[in-house]
Amino acid sequence: MDDVWKRDEIESPCIKICVIHPAERICTGCLRSIDEITQWSRMTPAARRAVMEDLPARAPRLRQRRGGRAARLATDPQG
Repeated sequence: MDDVWKRDEIESPCIKICVIHPAERICTGCLRSIDEITQWSRMTPAARRAVMEDLPARAPRLRQRRGGRAARLATDPQG
C-alpha cells in the first residue's frame, strides 16, 4: 500500500442509517447533529475526537419511550 494515500484521521461514525430524529435533531444512525455531519470533513481531528467521545451519551435520548400503555394508564382519570 502506498503511504502517500494513507490518511491518519478519525473515521466517520456513519452507519448509513440517515434519519434525523424529529425531537432530538440528531441522526438515529450515527447520533451526530446535522451541523456535525455537514462539517465533518472540515473538522480538526481534535473536534472529531470530541464528537466521537460524546456520541455514547446521546444514545439514551433516542431510546426513551414516549407513551404506550403505561403512559395512557397514568394519565387516564378512569384508569
